[in-house]
Formats: sequence, C-alpha cells, structure tokens
Amino acid sequence: MPLVTPLSSEHDLETKKLAEFFNETLGFCPNSVLTMQRRPLISKAFINLNKAVMANEGRVTSALKRMIAWVSSNATGCRYCQAHAIRAAERYGAEQEQLDNIWEYKTHAAFSDGERAALDFSLAASMVPNAVDETIKTELYKYWNEGEIVEMLGVISLFGYLNRWNDSMGTTLEDDAIESGNQFLGKHGFEVGKHV
Repeated sequence: MPLVTPLSSEHDLETKKLAEFFNETLGFCPNSVLTMQRRPLISKAFINLNKAVMANEGRVTSALKRMIAWVSSNATGCRYCQAHAIRAAERYGAEQEQLDNIWEYKTHAAFSDGERAALDFSLAASMVPNAVDETIKTELYKYWNEGEIVEMLGVISLFGYLNRWNDSMGTTLEDDAIESGNQFLGKHGFEVGKHV
C-alpha cells in the first residue's frame, strides 16, 4: 500500500494533458505523477522538467538516457524506477542485447566504450558519497562534450528525485512496468518489493 494514494488521471486536466508525454515513453501515466498531482504545481513542474531532461540535444540517445536512468536507479535500489527505465529503454530502441545484459554493461560487447563511460558516470554520481572523480571525468571527456555531460547529469539528477519519491511513497508499480522488469531484469533477481 503506497504512502499516498494516486489520484485519478482526471483530477487535474493540465497535468493530464502534459502527462500524454508518458504514453510515448511508457505507454501509460505513471502512478508517481498521479500522486504528485495532489499538488498540481509539482506534477506540472516535474513533467516539464522530465521533458526537458529527456529531450534529444545531441548524441546522447533516448535509449542511452534511459539506460543511464536504470544504472542510477539500480545504484539507489529503487525497483519502481528500474522497471520504468528499462521499459522506456526498450520503447526507445535500445538493442535487445543491451537490454538483456544491462547488468554487465562494464564488460559486455553490446556496450561501446562511450556508453560505458556514461554508465560509469551514472553509477558514480548516484553513490553516497558521490564517487565522481578525475578518472570518471577523464573517461567522459574522451567520448562526450560538455553539453552531453550536462544532459547525462540531468537524467541522473532527475532519477535521484524519482528514486527518493517512489521508494519513500512505495508507489505501486504498474502491470506493464512489472512485465518489463521481469523480462529484462528478472534473471538477476528483480522483484516488485514494496511497490505492490
């Protein structure tokens, strides 16, 4: 049972209109947004930030952004966001081999050195205490420019907010997200946990 019950998608029509963004991303409006709309300024600001962070401005693809989100969510232990991120990565065209082997991104041949640098950055930035150091910076700059690094940290920071929101709320995980979590993460012990 979540800490706060999500409201109907009809509760705030402005939020409902903005939340159409998630129909492309996930195929449904997340329960997290339906909970945020108890304070519509929060739900609307969150959706607009999400749209800005996930916009494609360069070579950081939509699929890579969602894999960055998954690594960040995995580091913090948020099952809700892990399932959402892997689902969105699939919907945005991540290669099947990457989806099947996201846990082994550091060594698996499906990931390029540039992708590894981005995912290592996500992992280091999501740790407490923060583990971004000169080695991470050096690797990032081999493959990515400063604007792209800003995009990546935008994703990591957005998911830092979401990881805390959804784990604290115990947000109920939607059936489609559970299916994606089981499909791509199940062999490594994915479970819904408190998000039932």
